Amino acid sequence: MESIPYIEFLLPLLFFVVAFVYSSVGMGGGSSYTAIMVIFGMSTLVIPMVSLSLNLFVSTIGSYNYLRNSHGKSYIILPFLISAIPFAYIGGALNISKELFLWVLLVSLILVAARIYLWKDTGFRLQLSHRQKIVISLITGSILGLVAGIVGIGGGVYLVPLIIILNIGTQKEAAAAGVVFVWVVSLVGLISRLQYNSIDLLEYTPLIVSVVLGGFLGSYMGSFKFSPKTMEKFLGIVILLAILLLIKKII
Repeated sequence: MESIPYIEFLLPLLFFVVAFVYSSVGMGGGSSYTAIMVIFGMSTLVIPMVSLSLNLFVSTIGSYNYLRNSHGKSYIILPFLISAIPFAYIGGALNISKELFLWVLLVSLILVAARIYLWKDTGFRLQLSHRQKIVISLITGSILGLVAGIVGIGGGVYLVPLIIILNIGTQKEAAAAGVVFVWVVSLVGLISRLQYNSIDLLEYTPLIVSVVLGGFLGSYMGSFKFSPKTMEKFLGIVILLAILLLIKKII
């Protein structure tokens, strides 16, 4: 990890907050983990592997909390996973430049912020046939899987509202599907990347501990206590800060 004076104290704190907020709404936090590591000057070769690993820890805990409350439905998540799995593997195998990596990440974060702040009304439902829903699920899964493999973003922030809009699940069921999706694509993307590179996760123990604690508390509060809309506002703040700092880094 890069030698920055306060990084060993600040990074775990930031990752705890990110894991808590993201996991409370059924997401892994990969988008913000990746952005924070870029901002702190870590290698773009290492970042996706660390981010995918952290996603796995958070989403494992989140999956447990949501599934034990019977929110998980296989018929919701399977169509997305069918196409996401091969594309996550392909994305993990791609070797892209640092500049392209940063731009893919920035665009991903901007789309997340736009979804949260500009597309506030997710109360409507699309009236589609079962076949149309399956097609949209397959296309979405392939795109999110590819991005997950490339930059380490799990895609839950896009998947959760889409499930609601497609009228195939409730808010809690969508959150459960989101966290399971993040777990699967993160695992596949990481397996693909580890075939070409490797990292010593022991070096990142403070970050792992932070996301495990944040992920456990966040997913517990999200599945039992917190309103998804309330937590999404906090998520939006985290994303906006990440975008501003990432733009500064690119410029």
